[in-house]
Amino acid sequence: MAYQQTQDVVSGDQYRYALTNFRIAHEKVEEQRVQLEQQERQVAQLRERIALLEGGTITQRQGRGGNTVDDFSIKNAASQLDKLINRWAADIVRTPPTTHTELCQAILADIISGIDVASVQATSMQTQCYLRHAMAETISEGIINCLIITNSSDANVQLTRIHEHIFARDPTVACVWRRQTFSAAVDSCTPEMSLSILFEQIPELMGQLNGALPMSGGISILESAYEFSRMLHGSNTNSGDAFYRAFVPELGSTLYPRQIELVKRCLKSERGELDRVGATIFPGLVKVTRGPPLPSGEHSDNVQNVVRRAQVICECAMGGSPIPHTQHPKMPTTGALGLDDINAALRDGPPVQYQY
Repeated sequence: MAYQQTQDVVSGDQYRYALTNFRIAHEKVEEQRVQLEQQERQVAQLRERIALLEGGTITQRQGRGGNTVDDFSIKNAASQLDKLINRWAADIVRTPPTTHTELCQAILADIISGIDVASVQATSMQTQCYLRHAMAETISEGIINCLIITNSSDANVQLTRIHEHIFARDPTVACVWRRQTFSAAVDSCTPEMSLSILFEQIPELMGQLNGALPMSGGISILESAYEFSRMLHGSNTNSGDAFYRAFVPELGSTLYPRQIELVKRCLKSERGELDRVGATIFPGLVKVTRGPPLPSGEHSDNVQNVVRRAQVICECAMGGSPIPHTQHPKMPTTGALGLDDINAALRDGPPVQYQY
């Protein structure tokens, strides 16, 4: 018996009708897909525009992995810069261009006004500490506390004063102005700019170093410091009215525990004896924010929070101070920072913590 196969048969009109509907549905889906792609591009453009108005692209305002720049990432970046400075100072002490005493005398002549350096004698350890102190002063005063936006140092000074004036009146407006300004800042700190900053901050030391740029493993320290400073001033912080400033504790000043972090143990402090700051290894960072509102509607004084304490070595840990105590420095504080106010606010605190 032959096998008989049954088939469902539709008319040609029904087939063409179904095919037409399928083609129409496919075209509608494709049209919707194109519309969604256009919407995604428009949203991306709007986000980039908003980021530009806030002072930079999304990539510039975010750290690795897409995280926004916060206090934790700032501390990590500062640690990397700290390592570069330490390596640079160690390389100079290992192969010094002149004697350690002459290097130390040049540094003290740069950072202390009116001191007689003729009687100063320094060991290699003291020289390395003072080299790091000199670089900390240079980065603090020449880069972080001065907004480097153009290739002209005079223009940068004027822009820094403009920012301070705006910040004193309205920190939020100053924050927006700063981010917008840094979106058009120079991309890097050129060797010419670096030399200008160095000869302005530490001319005697640069003379002893024969005008050589501070390099660490082939990396320019001032270029890394500029990238660090640009991250600080151009970041989109959680607080819209925040501004970062650097501070360097004075040589021979008191060891305020909430302002400094000792890189080596201070035996005198542990015994309850008086000890002083021997050298600042890396500057500290203060985040300045607007104070809380008062009942009158006005805001109180700005609030200063130390987000990274200055890395300091005490005099006893560095083998004493080569400066005679009769000439022990009382260096002028940095006017832009108001270190006197910081010291007064941070005198009381927990015991000094050590970093091993």
